[in-house]
Amino acid sequence: MPGDVCRATPANGSSRPMFETILTIIAVTGILGIALLMFAENVFPPIPSEIIMPMAGFAAARGDLNFVAVVLAGSFGALLGALLWYGVGHWFGAIRLRRWAASHGRWLTMTPEDIDRATGFFAQRGGPAVLLGRLLPGIRTYISIPAGMARMRLVTFTLWTSVGTVIWTWFLAYVGFRLQEHSAALSDWLDPITTGILTLGLAIYLYRVVTFRSVPASGPLT
Repeated sequence: MPGDVCRATPANGSSRPMFETILTIIAVTGILGIALLMFAENVFPPIPSEIIMPMAGFAAARGDLNFVAVVLAGSFGALLGALLWYGVGHWFGAIRLRRWAASHGRWLTMTPEDIDRATGFFAQRGGPAVLLGRLLPGIRTYISIPAGMARMRLVTFTLWTSVGTVIWTWFLAYVGFRLQEHSAALSDWLDPITTGILTLGLAIYLYRVVTFRSVPASGPLT
C-alpha cells in the first residue's frame, strides 16, 4: 500500500535517500505514474528505464503494487513513446527529420547521426530490428523513427515493438523484484548506484546539450 512506503528503510539504520525518494514516488503514483515515467523515458532521454522499472519491481515485491500490472503499465507507457517517434518518422520523412534534428534536436539530444545509426540498423535487419532495437541502449529510443520513415505497417510495427518492450520492462522489473529479497544486504550500495545512474544520465544529457552543434539547412543534409 502507498502508506507502507517506509517499510524498505534498512533495519541497520543506514540511509538511502535517493533510492527511497524514487521508490516513494512510484508507490504513491502507482501504475499510472509508472506508465507516465516510461513514456517520458522514451521521449526525454535523461530519465532511464534502468531505474524506473527496477524500482517498480521492488515496490511490487513489497506488496505496494501488482507485478503484472507494473510490467503492463511500464510496457504501455514505453509503447506510447515508441508510437510517438514512429509517427514523427512517418510524418517528417528522412530529409526533413535530419534537418530538424540538426537545427532543433538540442533539447532531446537527437542528432542526424542518431537517426542514421537507427536507420542503418533497421535497414540491415528489417522488421526484427524493431524488436532487437527495443533491447539495445542507444538504439531503443530511436529505432521507431526509421520504421515510420519506411512506412512500416502500423500493426506490424506495434506487434514487433510490443514484444521487445514487454521483454525489456519485464526483465528490469524482475531484477528489482528479486533485489527486494536482499534489501538489507544491499542497503549500503543501492543508493549510491541509483544516485550515480541519475547523475551520469543528467551529466551526459547536459554535455550533449552544451556541445550540440546546429547544421545549416543548406548543409550536408540534402
